[in-house]
Amino acid sequence: MTDKRSEVDYDMLQRQLRALLDGESNRLANTANFVALLFDDLPDINWLGVYVLRGDELVLGPFQGKPACVRIPLGKGVCGSAAAQATTLRVDNVHDFDGHIACDPASRSELVVPLVVAGAVLGVLDIDSPTPGRFSGLDQSGVESLCDTFVDSALENFDPGAGFI
Repeated sequence: MTDKRSEVDYDMLQRQLRALLDGESNRLANTANFVALLFDDLPDINWLGVYVLRGDELVLGPFQGKPACVRIPLGKGVCGSAAAQATTLRVDNVHDFDGHIACDPASRSELVVPLVVAGAVLGVLDIDSPTPGRFSGLDQSGVESLCDTFVDSALENFDPGAGFI
């Protein structure tokens, strides 16, 4: 049986993302297209979206999938922990993550990448899968690179004090 994860062409996704973002300055539109592109092209995921940092909590932004938790306290769950630590968290089994917040009980693994501009965390990209251990090191580096492209292109000349979206 072929592992569909190995079929992800992150270079092609990079090119598609750059084409979507090229010439568009609206951050909401860019974020929505970023999320839609990844949700459509990454196999075996059941939710993908952005949470935006507002004060001491993350607030739901553009997403694809079932309705989700609207607010996540900074430092809580996988998303809040990734934002507080300003580091990517790849969790093979969310039920083993102390303090996991179960927005969708079908989710088993999770990849959360902080979105950082000028050293400030603006939010996180959250990807959930119903399959334990779904995300590999290759997925992590590919998604981190896509997030860098998104931040560099979609949020160029961004003032962190002005709010994300």
